[in-house]
Amino acid sequence: MAEPALTVESGATPATAKGLPQWLRLLVYILTRAVTIVITSVVAVYLTIIVANMGGKVDEIRKAEIDFNVRQMAVADESLRHLSVAEYNRVVEARIQQEYERQGLNQNFWARSVRYLWKAITLDLGQAERLTSDSGSSWVRQIILERLFPTLLLFASAQLLIFFLGIFVALALSRRYGSWLDRTVIALAPTSAAPSWFYGIFLILFFAAMLRVFPFGGMVKAPPPTDRFEYALSVLKHLTLPVLAQVLSSVFHTIYSWRTFFLIYSSEDYVEMAKAKGLTSGQIERRYVLRPTLPTILTSFTLLLISLWTGAIVLETVFNWPGLGRLIYEAIQKYDTPVVVGTTVIYAYLLGLTVFLLDFLYALADPRVKVGSGGRRA
Repeated sequence: MAEPALTVESGATPATAKGLPQWLRLLVYILTRAVTIVITSVVAVYLTIIVANMGGKVDEIRKAEIDFNVRQMAVADESLRHLSVAEYNRVVEARIQQEYERQGLNQNFWARSVRYLWKAITLDLGQAERLTSDSGSSWVRQIILERLFPTLLLFASAQLLIFFLGIFVALALSRRYGSWLDRTVIALAPTSAAPSWFYGIFLILFFAAMLRVFPFGGMVKAPPPTDRFEYALSVLKHLTLPVLAQVLSSVFHTIYSWRTFFLIYSSEDYVEMAKAKGLTSGQIERRYVLRPTLPTILTSFTLLLISLWTGAIVLETVFNWPGLGRLIYEAIQKYDTPVVVGTTVIYAYLLGLTVFLLDFLYALADPRVKVGSGGRRA
C-alpha cells in the first residue's frame, strides 16, 4: 500500500476551507491574507498617530499656538477695544474655544486618535499645518501625491537593476566557481553592511564635488528644461548617483547569496542526470537550477525591498530627492503631524502590497505550493 503524501500545513488558509472548491479556496486565501495585512497596517498607522502626537503633547502645542494667535488678533481688533476687561476676556475665550472645536481639539486625545485613524486610512487628512506642495497646495493628499512618483521612480529603478544584475551575475559566478571574479564578489560581500546613504555621501564627494560629472542632488536641474527629451535626460542624470548608492549597498551580498543557492542546486543528482541526457547548459540552468531557487530568491529580494523602503528617509535627504522620504523628514522637523501620518500610511500600503504580491509570486515560482489548498506538498 502506497504511503500517503506528506502534507505540511502552512496555516495560510483556515481549516474550514479545505473541503471547498478550488476557486472558493483561492478566494478565502486572498481574503485571509488581505485582512491580515490590513489589520497589520491599521495597527502600524495607529501607533504612528500616537507617536507623532507624542501621546497628545503635540495637540497641546497646537492649542498653545491657537491661544497665542487668537490673542494677538484680538489685540489688533478695533471692535473689541470698547469692551470691558471681563467682556474682552470672555470674547477671546469664546474665539479660542471656537477654534479648538473647528480643529477637533475640544475632544479627548484618545477619541480624536480614532478619528485621526479613519481619516489617515482614507488619506482624508485635510490641510498640512506648515508644509506645502511644489505647486503651492497645502492639502496633505496633494503634497503626498506630488512626492510619490519621485520615490517610486528612484526605488523601482534601483530594485529592478539589483534584481536582474543579481540574477545574471550570480548565474555566471556559479558557472565559474573559484575564479578571480568569484573571489572578488565574496570579498566585497561584507560591504553591503553599510546603508545606501553612506555610499551616497562618498559618491557625491567624488562625482559631484571633485569630478563635477553629476549634480549634487535634486531630481532635475533648475530651471527645468521645457523640452521633454532634455527633461528626461536631466532626470536620468540626477537619478544615477542615488540609484548607484542603493546598488552598491546591497548588490554584492545579493549576488553572493544567490550564487550560493545556485551552486547548491547545481550539485544535485537530477542536474547530473540532465547533463547525461544531453541538455544544454542553458536548459539545465532554467529548468533545474533557476526554477528551484526562485522561491528563496523572491523571499530574499522582498526583504531587500522592505529594507530599501525603510532607508528612503535618509537617502532622499542626502540627495535632496523630492520624494516621500525627504517629505517625512521635513514634516518631523516642523511637527507637521498630518503629513507624517499621511506618508506613514503610504509606506504601510506599499509594504503591505509588496508582502501581498510575494505570496502569489511564491506560489507561481514553487509548484509545490498550492494557493488556497491549505498546505504544501513535499
